[in-house]
Amino acid sequence: MAGQLTRVRRSLFAVHPARSLVMAFGAVILLGTFLLMLPASSQEGGATGFVTALFTSTSAVCVTGLVVVDTGTYWSGFGEGVILALIQVGGFGIMTMASLLALLVSGKLRLRMQLTAQAETKSFGIGDVRRVLLGVAGTTLAVELAVGGWLALRFRFGYDRSIAESAYSGLFHAVSAFNNAGFGLHVDSLTPYAQDPWVTLPIALAVILGGLGFPVLLELLRHRTRRRLTGRRTWTLHTRMTLLTTLVLLLTGTVLTCLLEWTNPGTLGRFDWDEKFLNGFFHSAMSRTAGFNAVDIGAMHAATLLMTCTLMFIGGGSAGTAGGIKVTTFAVLAAAIWAEVRGEPNSTVMGRRLAPHVLRQALTVALLAVGLVIGATLALLTVSSAPMEAVLFEAVSAFGTVGLSTGITADFPDSGRLVLILLMFVGRLGPVTLVSALALRERTRRYQLPEERPVIG
Repeated sequence: MAGQLTRVRRSLFAVHPARSLVMAFGAVILLGTFLLMLPASSQEGGATGFVTALFTSTSAVCVTGLVVVDTGTYWSGFGEGVILALIQVGGFGIMTMASLLALLVSGKLRLRMQLTAQAETKSFGIGDVRRVLLGVAGTTLAVELAVGGWLALRFRFGYDRSIAESAYSGLFHAVSAFNNAGFGLHVDSLTPYAQDPWVTLPIALAVILGGLGFPVLLELLRHRTRRRLTGRRTWTLHTRMTLLTTLVLLLTGTVLTCLLEWTNPGTLGRFDWDEKFLNGFFHSAMSRTAGFNAVDIGAMHAATLLMTCTLMFIGGGSAGTAGGIKVTTFAVLAAAIWAEVRGEPNSTVMGRRLAPHVLRQALTVALLAVGLVIGATLALLTVSSAPMEAVLFEAVSAFGTVGLSTGITADFPDSGRLVLILLMFVGRLGPVTLVSALALRERTRRYQLPEERPVIG
């Protein structure tokens, strides 16, 4: 009897892994909403409205960073603690569950999936789940403590804050940064530190590391040991694609931000040339997945906002804390376009041929994301009088779980906030669950239909 129940549970989980992930995150969001509605969560001691609490909880669990009330002035110490816990659970859970879902999907193919570098075992199996969990926890803890300690020292000796305030602020911003949440304790985010590289660069580094994805981080760590033993570089295609695409997007965002905002007095125009590059790089890094800003987003030119929307839509690495369609999806689509332009029958990346089903999955994720953002933008325009570029920016930021805003988030009515809540939830879990569902439903057709070509273009 016990064996039958175990088989039933395994069968249910194998059929609906994506549904399990959605339900788990939904339950955490509702729990966070309840806690934030308590009078103890607000500084004034009054109960917080349901939509405001739901919005904040969703933004924290989905590690977005959009807010309708200021974090540092509205929420009490208890409320900030709840938000910090939601961020940590959301970030850790997303990384862990995405990796476990990937393992489950690969289980259809001999229960194997290559998550890390070409180590001696060459792969992770279902039996390595405990090691995966410990790896995620260890990486998360190490980065957060290192960045938090550095920021605490900077706040203590650079800004003459108390030890307790420095430690709390450093830890809060470190956890928020590594989990790509973008929640800050200041009304104007990180604009007071726009000229301080000792604050902005560690936060940018934490954001980039969290946005690479756990499989890449673990592979990089194992690569050090393996290369020391064998002297060979053995990165997987996934890691190479993620690192290269991330580097290209970071450099492109930095250059375009500096070019477009160099003389804008509301953003980079008031800085020296080195500070312009610093803030151009910081904005490029934050546009990928985080929500911190060191300059006024609302003062940026329309061209910069459009460029930022593109970066936010692409997002960061898979199986990490980043949002968007993911850099590997973008790279796969770019490879398909390049192959079609050159008239080649197959798409290739770095000496490897991409499987047809990978191209179909990338195209599905990208087109559904475009449709979702357009539909949400239309819905938001019907309930808001804000300019179209600001509303589109808000929609892309919510879908990409970025958290950057031109300052109109709090101006939306409850109906608009509910649209943003849905966008944040789908943007965080959509790509992971969609790809998992597509992979689990994949089947082999034992016959071929007649071929015919419609007119394209």
